[in-house]
Amino acid sequence: MSSNILITGAAGYIGGSIVADFLARKTTSIDVDRLIAAVRSEDQADSLSNLGIRVIQLDLTDEDTVVKTVLSHNISIVIHTASSINPSLALHLITALSKQGEVSGKKTYFIHTSGLGAFFENTGWPAGPFKDTDAVFETEKELADSSPLRKTDVAVIEHAETRGVGCFVVVPSLVYGKGSGEWNKLSVVLPVYVKASISGQAVYKFPEDTKVSSVHISDLTALYGRIIENILQGKPLPTGREGYYFALAHYLHLGEVLDHLAIQLKARGLIRDSKTKIYLNDEAAASSLGIPVPFVRPLWNSGDNIIAEIPYKIGWRPMWNKERFLQNVDDEIQAVGLGHENGYWETRQQGPVFEHVLALH
Repeated sequence: MSSNILITGAAGYIGGSIVADFLARKTTSIDVDRLIAAVRSEDQADSLSNLGIRVIQLDLTDEDTVVKTVLSHNISIVIHTASSINPSLALHLITALSKQGEVSGKKTYFIHTSGLGAFFENTGWPAGPFKDTDAVFETEKELADSSPLRKTDVAVIEHAETRGVGCFVVVPSLVYGKGSGEWNKLSVVLPVYVKASISGQAVYKFPEDTKVSSVHISDLTALYGRIIENILQGKPLPTGREGYYFALAHYLHLGEVLDHLAIQLKARGLIRDSKTKIYLNDEAAASSLGIPVPFVRPLWNSGDNIIAEIPYKIGWRPMWNKERFLQNVDDEIQAVGLGHENGYWETRQQGPVFEHVLALH
């Protein structure tokens, strides 16, 4: 019997988009009959079940349940997108994969989704360029106590190493684009800017023109797909302490992005002025964005200096670049409009936003 692939957080922005992307593939080695989506609620399960995929409600906090589920469903690969800051969820899954490996006699794999906030200078990361081929694990371990993201990454890698499970850490950069999943279709950073700009009838930006690494959601899901395909084809891949995959397709300067956003919002008649304004201070930004003051810098005004090499070495080829993004900024406005009309923003997006904020703080 073929082993299966479990995707946690399948009702989320990234997890749901991975599910949709895998289901849409027609010429790859990923067999959709092997896919299992894990969600938390009955509503989410009903929504995803309409796609014809196997869906399970799974409490990731219960280790015994997780182990039984992985064994009973013959799961050998887990793509974990449910949480980047709660290590226990990931550790339970890794333990279950280890037991699955003992039963099947085959290698098992865990793909963990981390966060860009682990690599911001204002969260303690060293200044200067940092490649995913550099000593990322050693640096994260040294600085683990200053970031829940780093602490989780280290715990995941060490536990997988101890239990003999192949481990990959995917680090999404600033993710943009409307998600293709059935539940949460909104990313984190840009939709907040859009909603705040419409509410305040103007687009505000910070005095600093922060540079940040970025990736379209479709390119991000393609990276997960590339890793899975290489695993299934038995190709050698960097894993464990060398298994960091920075999902960086291109860089953006947030000031330039917001200038384009202002033009598009004005063209739609959603704001009064096509010229961006400057936040007077962090308190003004917090009030506009609707977040606590301490979270302003970590999530909405932080830059990074990461450099991606490993994804490209395994055949990842992003389809979106800076120019294409700026030409399609209106997509971000349309995505928020869809989310707000269907209640995505109020009921489905606030939780992920603030978990991400906490992960970056």
